[in-house]
Amino acid sequence: MSGERAAFGALLRELRLSASQTIEGLAEASGVSVRGIGDLERGRRAAPQRRTVAALADGLALDEALRERLLTAARAGRAGGYSPAGVRAFPRGVDDFVGRAEELARLAALAQRETAAQPVAVAVSGAPGAGKTTLALHAARDLAGRFPDGQLVLDLRGTHEDGPGPAELLLSVLRALHVSDRDLAQAGPEGHGALYRQLLAERRCLLVLDDARDEGQVRPLLPAAGASMVVVTSRRMLTGLDSVHRLPLGELHPAEAAELLASLVGAERAAADPEALAEVAERCGHLPLALRVAGNWLATRTGWTVRRLADRLAGEERRLDALTAGDVRVAAAFDLSYRQLTPSAARLFRRLALVPGADTCAAGAARLTGQPLFDAEDTLEELVEAGLLGAIGDRYRLHDLLRLYARGRLDAEESAQDAHRARTALYRWLLETTVTAGRWFEPDHGPPPPAWQGTVDLSSADRARAWLQAEGANWLAALRAAHTAGEHARVVETAEALHWFSDQWIFWGHWPEVFGAAAHSAQALDDPVLEATHLNYHAWALLACEGRPRDSLDRSAAALAAAERAADPRQQAWAHIYRSSAFRRLGEQVRAAWHMHRAAALFEAVGDLPGGLQARYGHGVLLQDSGSPEEALASYRDTLAFLDRAGDRIPSHIADFSRGQLHAAMGACHARGGRWPEAVSTLTSAVAISRANANAAMESRHLVSLADALLSAGRPADAREALTRCLSLGLDADPQRVAEARDLLARLEAP
Repeated sequence: MSGERAAFGALLRELRLSASQTIEGLAEASGVSVRGIGDLERGRRAAPQRRTVAALADGLALDEALRERLLTAARAGRAGGYSPAGVRAFPRGVDDFVGRAEELARLAALAQRETAAQPVAVAVSGAPGAGKTTLALHAARDLAGRFPDGQLVLDLRGTHEDGPGPAELLLSVLRALHVSDRDLAQAGPEGHGALYRQLLAERRCLLVLDDARDEGQVRPLLPAAGASMVVVTSRRMLTGLDSVHRLPLGELHPAEAAELLASLVGAERAAADPEALAEVAERCGHLPLALRVAGNWLATRTGWTVRRLADRLAGEERRLDALTAGDVRVAAAFDLSYRQLTPSAARLFRRLALVPGADTCAAGAARLTGQPLFDAEDTLEELVEAGLLGAIGDRYRLHDLLRLYARGRLDAEESAQDAHRARTALYRWLLETTVTAGRWFEPDHGPPPPAWQGTVDLSSADRARAWLQAEGANWLAALRAAHTAGEHARVVETAEALHWFSDQWIFWGHWPEVFGAAAHSAQALDDPVLEATHLNYHAWALLACEGRPRDSLDRSAAALAAAERAADPRQQAWAHIYRSSAFRRLGEQVRAAWHMHRAAALFEAVGDLPGGLQARYGHGVLLQDSGSPEEALASYRDTLAFLDRAGDRIPSHIADFSRGQLHAAMGACHARGGRWPEAVSTLTSAVAISRANANAAMESRHLVSLADALLSAGRPADAREALTRCLSLGLDADPQRVAEARDLLARLEAP
């Protein structure tokens, strides 16, 4: 708001109050609208033209001296128009702008044109509080010199019910660009659009259209020709606008969020406790508005430490209430968008707070509301369009603070019984779908049965794997709830379906919990076969996922005892497999060999081919550990031949996993014998098999072994490539191998 506009508005209000008139009374007396007078008094509009001032003066019955005083204030307010008010009149906070380097660079690139046949329009969208206006105004100040004919900032008041329409906005721009009253009257309201387009076609202007309500409010303001640039900010994505460059804003990067806080609270206070500063930033969700509120809170409370505010924000139930500074409330920003939603969208928004993980899919959202899938997708897209929900691919995510806000609205607007029913429907669907997806990897199951009527695509093992991984946090929460509620049969069924899948996602981090809960539930069901089965799964998880051989031995011993009580040779065999693996980790090779031999005999007796495959592979590993690499190599080759003979009697994902392991083991044998070309060849095959099966854990292991072989073969560039690939695999990789890759790569890069 410029000083001149503020001065006119303050004078108008002073004169109105002196005349003992209400805004409504002055509107009736002058013919100027109530909203128009209100906007003038608050400085939201440029000072009016002479005819409007005269009408206001007549309505106030001013004498000549006061009439002239009002006219003088109006002339002063119009002298600069909006230009360069868009550059001068930045709101508080723009001078401590932080981050958004990529977005600013993109806006600068779009503005950097010596000649231009077409104007540029940019739509900046994002959640409430993402800093859209701040970015647009900061960019406008930086780019002002490239637009010598004017820089205009219009508040479209899109989140308010009384936002101006296109006709009023067109008139505001034309007046700001000093179009005379005579020309405006001659063109008439129906000609203002053409006059606007002609004017911008002849000039190089920068327009910031802030807080747009929808496409209809903005579309008439987008010039069709010339060298101007229009930056539109909106909580909505404005999908219906054509030929627009889109600039979505998310939260700040953690380092940028900390920098913004430090700029507000002072470098000394920030440096005194950087850990607490990072916690405040995280609990603000790295959202610029929340960060600014938190920073201003600390800036005005010099007796507070950053740690004290971090602790104040720790409790989720009070966090939004705590994010208040003066009359600025983060929750109020969310309110404006929430209250514009349709009833179905508001209901889904509230219930998305029940999703336990970071995100969900449309099918999961449909379970929360009971909507058909296509209707749920439409409702989700309404939330995305409104800036209240993020979308990446087919996943939908609430920002952390919006999740807290949604939870508050759920508690306030729906009964606890309705929320419980919605959560129960979601959790039941999650576990049912988990069982169906997991059975793709089970030897006795495979694709969903023909009668299955699911709402997600599980038509292939790859799709099943992708769903299980994407929904991991959600179905794990559902499993925990089932276990707590004593739904033991459901827990056991779910874990059973995930047994072979767990090999595909070893370092997820939760398999010991999954199979530990299933073992407890199996014991509660008083079924010794189930008990032995899930104790065995737990033994595997403790050993393979967490490297705890002694704890694994306890579990496998209990599994063996339960299997013997049940007279179940298959589970006895698996218990021997896991006992062998644990003893091998502890360096007790003789005991490891005895248990492996016993497992092989039992698997052969019951005709269990996948189990027999594991026993054969384990035999080779023991030979390799005992210092007999050539014998181990021969054993691995025999096992590959066994796989070929078994054909499709062993499910493809089990066979592929084993082939990857066998090639890696053969590569290690070749490396031990100094046969580097053979080692590189077989390890390359192991990497390729794991990559084809999307098994990042195994691929990371094989890549480090391959890099070692490549270095020994005199191929450092290829080794560097393998190590770099290992580091790119993300959280599903073996963390130990990732650390090894990082260290080895650092040594290679060292001078």
